[in-house]
Amino acid sequence: MLLPRLQPPLRAALTSIARSGSQSTSVHEAFAQLAIRSPALGFVRHASHAQQGAVNKAKDGPGKRLGAKKSGGNIIFRQRGTHWFPGDNCAMGRDHTIYATEAGYVKYYKDPEKHPKRQYIGVVFERAQVLPLPRNSMRRRKLNMVASTMEVEAPPKVEVKGDLVIEGDGSKGVSVRQTPSKERKGEEGRDLKIRPGYMYREANWEIGRAAERAKVKVREFKPRDRWTAWRKAWKRKVANKEKRIVGKRRK
Repeated sequence: MLLPRLQPPLRAALTSIARSGSQSTSVHEAFAQLAIRSPALGFVRHASHAQQGAVNKAKDGPGKRLGAKKSGGNIIFRQRGTHWFPGDNCAMGRDHTIYATEAGYVKYYKDPEKHPKRQYIGVVFERAQVLPLPRNSMRRRKLNMVASTMEVEAPPKVEVKGDLVIEGDGSKGVSVRQTPSKERKGEEGRDLKIRPGYMYREANWEIGRAAERAKVKVREFKPRDRWTAWRKAWKRKVANKEKRIVGKRRK
C-alpha cells in the first residue's frame, strides 16, 4: 500500500538528477542526499483491544437476600457468619442458615446462662410463651405434646417354680439347696444362701473351689530360664531374616 505513495517523489528526484547532467555523482549518493517526507509514515499505532485487567474487575452481582425471612416457617434467618445462633426447636445449616425443626412462633432472645453475648432464635408452640425457659421447667417436644406421667397397671403376680428349695421362715436367713437331680459334677453338697430381700449370694472363695470339689488337677508350673529362651528366639528371628534376604537376591 505504501509503494504507490513513494513512486511520485522518487520519480521527481530521478528526473532532477538526470537534468543536472553530473556524471560524477552516482545513483547511491543521490539517494543518500534525498530526503523523503511523507505524511503516511508519521502515525503511531495504538492497541485496538481493551486490556485483560479491565475485563476481569469485580462485578456488581445480584444480592443474596440475606436477613430475616418469615416470622413462621422453615427458613427463619439467612446470614454470613454466626450473628444469630439456633435456640429451642431450631437448627443451623452449613451456610449458617437458621431453620425451624417444629411449627410454631419465632422468638428472638438472649440466654446469659448459655453465653453472655450470643443471640438466639427459637420456636415456641404458644404465642404468649417467652424464651429462654427455666432450666427445670417442663418442655414440649415433637407433635406439640407435653410430657406427663403415665398410669401403668401393676403386672399380675406370677409364681415361678424352680429347682431351689427354701428352708426356714426367712427371718434371719434363708438356706437354699439344689435338688439332687440338678446337681452337677463338683457341686455336690453346695449350701446356697440368700439374704432377706436379696438375690442368691455365694462367696468368691467358694466359687473358686469348684475345681477342687470336682477333683480336677492342674499341671504344676515349672519356671525355666527366660534369658536362654529369649536368646534362642532372637537367633531364630535373625536366621529367618537372613534367609529372606538371600531369597530376594536370588530372584
